[in-house]
Amino acid sequence: MTTTPAASAPPPAPVLRTAYQKSVADYWNKEKDPVNLRLGDVDGLYHHHYGLGDYDPSVLEGPEDTRDERIIAELHRLESAQADVLLDHLGPIAPGHRLLDAGCGRGGTSIMANARFGCQVDGVSISETQVGFANGQARKRGVDDKVRYHFRNMLDTGLPTAAFQGIWNNESTMYVDLSDLFAEHARQLAFGGRYVVITGCSNDVTGGRSKAVSRIDEHYTCNIHPRSAYFKAMAANGLVPMNVVDLTAATIPYWELRAKSSLATGVEDPFLTAYKEGSFHYLLIAADRV
Repeated sequence: MTTTPAASAPPPAPVLRTAYQKSVADYWNKEKDPVNLRLGDVDGLYHHHYGLGDYDPSVLEGPEDTRDERIIAELHRLESAQADVLLDHLGPIAPGHRLLDAGCGRGGTSIMANARFGCQVDGVSISETQVGFANGQARKRGVDDKVRYHFRNMLDTGLPTAAFQGIWNNESTMYVDLSDLFAEHARQLAFGGRYVVITGCSNDVTGGRSKAVSRIDEHYTCNIHPRSAYFKAMAANGLVPMNVVDLTAATIPYWELRAKSSLATGVEDPFLTAYKEGSFHYLLIAADRV
């Protein structure tokens, strides 16, 4: 009796599909910047984004030998406050819902989302190092049954269609084509689901990239989009903005404090210059899937 071998499943699409994606993944796989790790060590929430709100000036006072420790704790408070602002804009989320953290970094915002809403959260990153670290943190906190991180490309995650009530990008959109990204988000969002992005974007009014914005691009191996590109790509993919918040003024104190710390990387001056000259904005957009 002759048997026909079962057809094998097609191989999964590679996570890293372009030379640029490979270079970005390589950057984040090797990244061990103290400004990310030392802040996360404060309470085990490791973020890869900036902060919001006024800092407590008293952290600059007191004993010199503990000054840097106070600054680091305050910077971490500001970056966790930023994540809270993002989560505030997801709308009503119930424990039975599912959320997606696109470009999750080391996973801090996902863990905060699970703690707040009690729901399942998936994170995706093209950095295998970040994914492994983030899953380790979820296990340490005992939430790995609800919070899971995946080595996947946020432009084509392979995750289910219309399965997510909320999706966010927290400072990760500058690495991808916005039309491709929002098409994938629209596929994954349930009807009426909410998408939130916090990002730095160049100011269309001032025209082109300023020198300061170009220095930020170079530092992070990214490609900052103009503000208008977000709204054009959303409109083309059934994402209707419900809230648009200019967070520029609220993030400047974070950068001013960071410049005074031992963790300063040299990119603080381009950020402050770009924000203050008006060539760069820190923007939150919350949009509904229709």
